[in-house]
Amino acid sequence: MSSVGAHQRYMRMPHVEKGMAVGLFGGSFNPPHRGHALAAEIALRRLRLDQLWWMVTPGNPLKKAGDLAPLGERIERSRALMHDPRVKVTAFEAAWRIRYTAETLALVKARNPGVHFVWVMGADSLATFHRWQDWRAIASTFPIAVIDRPGSTLAFLSSVMAKTFARARVDEDEAAKLARMQAPAWTFIHGPRSSLSSTALRTGASRD
Repeated sequence: MSSVGAHQRYMRMPHVEKGMAVGLFGGSFNPPHRGHALAAEIALRRLRLDQLWWMVTPGNPLKKAGDLAPLGERIERSRALMHDPRVKVTAFEAAWRIRYTAETLALVKARNPGVHFVWVMGADSLATFHRWQDWRAIASTFPIAVIDRPGSTLAFLSSVMAKTFARARVDEDEAAKLARMQAPAWTFIHGPRSSLSSTALRTGASRD
């Protein structure tokens, strides 16, 4: 079941109700692994989310497309990894032909009034966040939760994003309130970390 056609139900945006707190956790998940699952679990707990959208992207503009597994395969592996009913595996970006996160967030915001969204990303993405298309718009659309990753703990101090939005940083103890805050607002969440990486798994060099 690697064809996109067999996964059409994942091409729709998940259903949400007004007032919900929803995390948006996007990535190529090539492949998805326990490190991703750990980040999702931390986000659900610390941000007190009603749902977390596990958004399998068609591709990453900052990465080579040649190494990318078929979308249907990445969806299936994500489903097999996550069993929490609050986690909604989705690939709606493919149906809308979206390439950039800023476009995704604008679409989600327009189609879901009254829902409290927060963008969830690993700390390893923080160092290059300023290279993302319209990164300032991303930070100004929804609050951002940065989940700790091995070797990236100090990224929130040194990254361009952290310095640019230093005044918008929220204390980690207030993480449960983040989804309902006005953007820009972001926090860095420490916690259990996994040394797994998709790159290492593809090359057979993972330490876990």
